[in-house]
Amino acid sequence: MSTTILFEYPLNEKMRTWLRIEFLLQQLDQCQTITDHLSALTFFRNAAELLDVFERGELRTEILKELEKQQQKLRSWAEVPGVDMERVNVLNDNLKARAAVLIAAPRMGQLLREDRLIGLVRQRLSIPGGCCSFDLPTLHTWLHIGQSQRDEQVALWMSSLAPIRHALTLLLDLIRQSGNFRTQTSLNGFFQDNADGAELLRLMLSLDDALYPQVSGHKSRFAIRFMPLDSERGEIPARLDFELACC
Repeated sequence: MSTTILFEYPLNEKMRTWLRIEFLLQQLDQCQTITDHLSALTFFRNAAELLDVFERGELRTEILKELEKQQQKLRSWAEVPGVDMERVNVLNDNLKARAAVLIAAPRMGQLLREDRLIGLVRQRLSIPGGCCSFDLPTLHTWLHIGQSQRDEQVALWMSSLAPIRHALTLLLDLIRQSGNFRTQTSLNGFFQDNADGAELLRLMLSLDDALYPQVSGHKSRFAIRFMPLDSERGEIPARLDFELACC
């Protein structure tokens, strides 16, 4: 059975930022158990990049606006005959709850930003090899305390990110579910279409095709060019069927 690869492409800056935050939060989730320098630097590097993303634009305001926008969509769904009102009400309550928690939360990333250890490591990450034990004796010492103490500290950092993580997870789930996959055909490796106000493209390719998509576009129009993984010997089929969802 062939492996299917899902590609996602944001059609505006807001969605680009949200997908990056989701990516970094997933990385942090996967490296919460810090046992040595390698796992520590993986965690702290992702935390530092997340803080950098947080510092761009009115992130909280944009997420709250989208939570309200999704509630408005649900209100319009409620008027459709035969709709599952129980499902609509549960989603609406979830959206309201996420918004309330996010409004009440401190500045996003504040606990991480004010943490001395994270601050020290963050300063050294841009220096090649700059996190050696002689450069960062604080980190070296922290890696020798009890595992349960480190786990407790990491859990505290992660819990401070819960308001944005929960709100963003719900929003991205709803946005992804808003578009259905349809079979499309590219000619000589090229496909273009109208985006119709979409914010996110989702594209599925078979690994057997040995191709990857290069996407360009915005909220009104987009173009996809398929490129061979093997740039020297790879071939682009005259016709290629693929699955595409505009969300």
